[in-house]
Amino acid sequence: MSSHGSVRRQLLLACGLTLMWLPLHAMAQQSSTASATDAQPAAERRDGSHDFDFAIGTWKTNLKRLVRPLTGSTTWVELEGTTVVRKVWDGRANLAELKLDTAKGPIHVLSLRLYNPQSRQWSLNSANASSGTLSVPTVGEFKDGRGEFYDQEVFEGRTILVRNIWSDITADSCRFEQSFSDDGGKTWEVNWIAVDTRVKD
Repeated sequence: MSSHGSVRRQLLLACGLTLMWLPLHAMAQQSSTASATDAQPAAERRDGSHDFDFAIGTWKTNLKRLVRPLTGSTTWVELEGTTVVRKVWDGRANLAELKLDTAKGPIHVLSLRLYNPQSRQWSLNSANASSGTLSVPTVGEFKDGRGEFYDQEVFEGRTILVRNIWSDITADSCRFEQSFSDDGGKTWEVNWIAVDTRVKD
């Protein structure tokens, strides 16, 4: 696969960003926590419908990605881009457009984040302009200012777990991190780190 194709593939996995589907919090070491959470009546769970309000606006995106995840590689590349996020459904969904600059031309990624009022969780789906199809969604929620989202998918012929984390959220910056696990969640390898800085008007 070409390096450009690899970037696109990882973009789809990463921007995981993103959306929607059945949560996998019942994975590995988190199964007991997930069961307890699922047992809670929806009325007792926090309304997270505006948890992504912080993301609305225009951002400068600094992206670092591991070239060959799950191979022992330690080679990273760094890309710069711009992300524009628009509110949909009064904040219960949003649409993010990421444009990354590469030596072979720009890469465009579209991310849709949707809130499910029944489960009170978010699903994150993404697509890039070259494929026009949605990725497997990651699903999760925010707790104490940190968002964790999971899915299970096939990568390089293997079934793996994918974890996306939103953290370090302030009015003018935030961090997105993607990790893969090929051992059922016992260990995680970070392969994608995006740091956004808000563009002031």
